[in-house]
Amino acid sequence: MFGAVAEGETRIQRPLRGEDCLATEAVLRQLGAIIQVQDEGQLLVVQGRGDGALSGAREPLDLGNSGTGMRLMAGLLAGRTFESVLVGDRSLTRRPMERVAAPLRLMGADIQTTNGCPPVVIRPLAKGALRPIHYQMPMASAQVKSAILIAGLRATGETSVTEPATTRDHTERMLRAFGAVVRSTGGIATIQGLERKSLQGQSITVPGDISSAAFFLVGASVCPGSELLLEAVGVNPTRTGVVDVLRLLGADITQENERTVGGEPVADLRVRSARLQGARIPEHLVPLAIDELPVLFVAAALAEGETLITGAAELRVKESDRLGAMADGLRRLGVDLEVLRDGMRIRGRSRLEGGEIDSFGDHRIAMAFAVAGQRAADPVLIRETANVATSFPGFLDLAQACGWRVHRVDA
Repeated sequence: MFGAVAEGETRIQRPLRGEDCLATEAVLRQLGAIIQVQDEGQLLVVQGRGDGALSGAREPLDLGNSGTGMRLMAGLLAGRTFESVLVGDRSLTRRPMERVAAPLRLMGADIQTTNGCPPVVIRPLAKGALRPIHYQMPMASAQVKSAILIAGLRATGETSVTEPATTRDHTERMLRAFGAVVRSTGGIATIQGLERKSLQGQSITVPGDISSAAFFLVGASVCPGSELLLEAVGVNPTRTGVVDVLRLLGADITQENERTVGGEPVADLRVRSARLQGARIPEHLVPLAIDELPVLFVAAALAEGETLITGAAELRVKESDRLGAMADGLRRLGVDLEVLRDGMRIRGRSRLEGGEIDSFGDHRIAMAFAVAGQRAADPVLIRETANVATSFPGFLDLAQACGWRVHRVDA
């Protein structure tokens, strides 16, 4: 997205070719961006022609299952001279978009949702530029923060966002790399509008995604005799909540070969099996591990004693109701648990039962129960797993290469 509105060439090494990323790439092409795929998908080259190079699309912009793509795209397209209609699949059409639309309206954008959800219609700005705002976010959300900061690039003056809890800061780091003036202090992120300047194309190497690594961190932790080395994983401190939570449960995880790649901290993660113990998880860690909570519930289910996780109401409005989906599946595998309004109380056991699981078409639910299946006494059958390809198209092959007992069953 940044390369498409920058001046000059942007080269993206090791891009994820998951469906969410492919959908965002396709939408940018609809808007006139020039993106080349090279080296069998290991390199993307974006020919940036400046912020004014984007143009209106004839058809709706389909983000598929990507909530991140839709919310960030709303920030990128707010206040343009053309109309855009953002749509998605059935799951995305149920996800809340007013949390992004409301602050963008404060900036002067003409943006409408459909009963608070997609489709999202963004109409041309009547006159002038977007207004800078100082926005106090009611909930911690990196996606909302990012959408406002991206829109702030096209506002006159400084736009700032105050967040109630720390969230991931990849957007701020990458905006700085592309030449934007961004400050982050005391829970407030501030961006200076570009006005007559432009972002400048960059060379970016994408670190390994810790949200994807999480399944293997938990898998190795709960399977006796396991040891894995996960190479070149992004360990941005706003993303390592999953490691912190696992260590609280007693996991044996060490960071090796620490370095910085493109402004992002990267390390190799070595994980060895360990005897996990239940714990009360501090709420300040929850926003830093929000996407990893499904598989962390599996870790808690296999930990000795009780684990309490609260402050996770955001899980209710992900690709599925992840609290409900995980509770339903874990109960089917024999886990004693209590669902709370914003979390779960789990009493762990040494081994799970087999059973049939509905993933509700949610990639992270499906992969979490693939991990659970490694410690089940009988087979675990997981329904609706096609969406694993949205974030981790090579998951099954990699799991099998690590020795997991998992395979695809044709319906």
